[in-house]
Order: sequence, then C-alpha cells, then structure tokens
Amino acid sequence: MHGTGFSAGLPVMPNPDAFIVANTRQLSPPLVPEIRLHLAEESVPIWQKTEEELGEMNVPPPFWAFAWAGGQALARYLLDNPVRVAGRSVLDLGSGSGLTAIAAKRAGAASVLAADIDAFACAAVRLNAALNGVAVDVTDEDLLARAPDPADVVLVGDLFYERELAARVMAFIETAKGAGAQILVGDPQRSYFPTDRFTQAAAYQVPVTRELEDAEIKRTAVWTL
Repeated sequence: MHGTGFSAGLPVMPNPDAFIVANTRQLSPPLVPEIRLHLAEESVPIWQKTEEELGEMNVPPPFWAFAWAGGQALARYLLDNPVRVAGRSVLDLGSGSGLTAIAAKRAGAASVLAADIDAFACAAVRLNAALNGVAVDVTDEDLLARAPDPADVVLVGDLFYERELAARVMAFIETAKGAGAQILVGDPQRSYFPTDRFTQAAAYQVPVTRELEDAEIKRTAVWTL
C-alpha cells in the first residue's frame, strides 16, 4: 500500500499525469517532511474520479494517492539510516506514491527501481521523483510473477493487507534474500503480516488519517527478514 499496492491491474489512462496533478495536492507526509508528494486529501472523491476517468466501477483503491503508515516508517528509517542503501541497487515493491523509492535515492542508493502494476502509481512515482529532484526507474511489470532480478536491497511498504498478496510477497522476498538481498519491510502488522518471520529494526508512531486507518496514530515498525 504505502501509497502502494500490487493491486489488480488497471486500464491505462490517456493522460494519468494530468489526472494526478488535477486531483491531488503537493503535500509532505507527517513523518517525512523532507519529501513532497502528489497526495489526495480524501479517499472517496479521488476513488470516484478514478472510476469516472476509467469508465469502470469497482476499481481497486488509489493506493498511490496516500502515504500509508508502513511507507512513511520505511522512508523515515532510510533517511535516518542511509548506510542501509547508500551505493546499493534497490527494488521498491508495490511502490505506490514512490515515497520509499524516493527516500532510498535521497539516502544515496546507486539505483532504485520502483515496481507497481497500477498505471496511476507508475505515473505518480515519476511525478513525485521529479518533484523531489531524484532519478527513479519505474516498471509496471508484475515482478511477483517470476524470480527476482538481482538487487542489493528489497523494500516492502505495507503490502501485507491481503492473504494472497502477502503469500506472493513472502515467496518473492525469501527468494531474493536467498540470492543475497537485504530485505526491509515497513508494516504496522497488517492482517497478514507474519511477525514471527521478521526482526524489528525500528518503531515509529505514524500520524495517519482516520478516514483510512483505525486510529490517528499508527504504531508502525521497520522489519528485517
């Protein structure tokens, strides 16, 4: 989620950049004031506008339009601990808004690939990277459908909210770790987060909105596999 999601694929819009600019504001996530993103202030209006723009009903939520708790925590951790990614190749799974991808690049990563199958998210990552003056590569390929490409660090922000998705993410990051990658996950222990498989590296109290979460402050941690 982190503004993220490997959600079901969406049809490509004629001009997603224009849609994003018209329906968001440039805001800084509370925990990461150094970074500015194109974000929605309310969830229902932008979700409805997305459906109208695509001419479809029941499309997946616009995860890219919000700075989710896990993504905020992971981005904060990277900025405060740049040694984790400095000089390394980084893959950001389910990048959403691109918050953690941008944070990784700001922290000195040699290269960052932001992956999200949502066309809106890919456009948002490009816009947000440009807004923050960093270069981030973007792919809309479903990377979970195949073996991971080599990467020094794999980032996962808030992707454990659905059972099937969580299982696919775990299989991917376990394979990546076996190939030598470091795994960093930002997650507030969503429903399908396997806590027993991870070690906590840092904890944060993340300001969020009650419109999206069950509290105004979400206790969130960064975990290593």
